Amino acid sequence: MSLKGSAGLFGGTFNPLHNAHLQVARRALEQYELSEIVFIPNGIPPHKERLDGVDKEARYEMVRRAVEGVPEFSVSRIEVDRAGPSYTIDTIRALQDDYPQGICFIVGADRLLNIDTWREPHELLRIVPFVIAPRSGFSLDAFDVSPFHEATIVPLEMEDVDLSSSGLRAKVRRGESIREWVPDVVAEYIEEHKLYRKRELAKTETQSLGG
Repeated sequence: MSLKGSAGLFGGTFNPLHNAHLQVARRALEQYELSEIVFIPNGIPPHKERLDGVDKEARYEMVRRAVEGVPEFSVSRIEVDRAGPSYTIDTIRALQDDYPQGICFIVGADRLLNIDTWREPHELLRIVPFVIAPRSGFSLDAFDVSPFHEATIVPLEMEDVDLSSSGLRAKVRRGESIREWVPDVVAEYIEEHKLYRKRELAKTETQSLGG
């Protein structure tokens, strides 16, 4: 299956967006000749805890600033503006008609391996191809099992992605600079708004389904 010309939807918490996210997006764009990359910050992530004080608008704004000026990159508010948890299946259904050239979904290998915790995982695997970013310790052989046999899954040819947003948040809490790992505009936003200074965790709305 050719993905040439398709739009790559790149969903995530982006808390914060970092250079590895941008590297994955560029690699997907180039390797599969996609028409564009649309970053989709989660509004309320079903699976994750969130840091109090770093709301969805702040995460959206960091992504918006980071991709501004890159013609092939854009950011969508579809999950930020949606009430309730951000389920990938809902987003895919809502956006399919907006991209008649076709879509694919970009995700880390570790996240996709947990698709059985997402909402309507079998339907999701059926309706959209997945472009997976390699993560250390995760082999493509792990996808040679059900339910992935019913899916279109293609890998990115790049070094394993080991940079994590949680690690960067920990550095900020320790008073360390993260400018080496995030775009300047993201670092400036974090410093300006004093994000990630306190570790006050609050559970998101309890949900039995993810994704």
